[in-house]
Amino acid sequence: MCRTEIRSTDRTDKERGVPGRDPSPASHEFPARTAPRMASPGELDRAVADCRACPRLVAWREEAARVKRRAFRDWEYWARPVPGFGPADAPLVIVGLAPAAHGGNRTGRAFTGDPSGDAMYAALYEIGLASRPTAIHRDDGLELYGVRITMPVHCAPPDNRPTTEERDTCRPWLARELDLLRPTLRAIVVLGAFAWQALLPVLASAGWQVPRPRPVFGHAAEVVLPDPAGGSPLHLVGSYHPSQRNMSTRTLTPAMLRDALRRGADLAGLPTRLRHDGPDS
Repeated sequence: MCRTEIRSTDRTDKERGVPGRDPSPASHEFPARTAPRMASPGELDRAVADCRACPRLVAWREEAARVKRRAFRDWEYWARPVPGFGPADAPLVIVGLAPAAHGGNRTGRAFTGDPSGDAMYAALYEIGLASRPTAIHRDDGLELYGVRITMPVHCAPPDNRPTTEERDTCRPWLARELDLLRPTLRAIVVLGAFAWQALLPVLASAGWQVPRPRPVFGHAAEVVLPDPAGGSPLHLVGSYHPSQRNMSTRTLTPAMLRDALRRGADLAGLPTRLRHDGPDS
């Protein structure tokens, strides 16, 4: 069995966020007070992986690591928040929902080890933005080219449904990550309505001009957000989430996913190529 260390969460001054002291990772204030101080995506990723701010999510991710699935009984689960993945100067960002309990929560990397990731990385490889079509674990050598993957909720939630409070508690991580990427960021592909709704307030608070009323999510929806400070505009591209259900019902096909990712890459100024013309092209 995987043994996951459970840290003490007694209510100290540090946990309550007394001025002049760093909050405990178990404090509700940990993301909001820690994220703005991070100076690089790598530093941010390390802080994200220490977070224990949402008790329900901590309990669930660690329970999944203890119980495991039969197919993964020999794995030592990551069982921590899953940080973003990809280069620190990426012009294209892909925003998903949250890690899967036996996917990213097991492997420690976004979209790695579950059917959604199988579809995502195959599509990125097909258009030339990933070094290989499969993602197995965080040390498998996979590289992304000009693309970074992140999410509004970094812990695996029960039934893939984070609460509004959990989403909002986690929001500072996403806000800081996009702020750090801002010098090179040109486009975001948003996977699903939850990610779309979570992302728009982050972008608005960061200074991009989000239209009123807020744009509605849809597959292949596109929105341009001007930067009032005179920087490059930000392009949003909507895509259905490559969940196992969406792919099996063909609500989203491999060709549709490739097209959405290729459109995001084009808007970000990334070169793409099609490696394979199959029946879903």
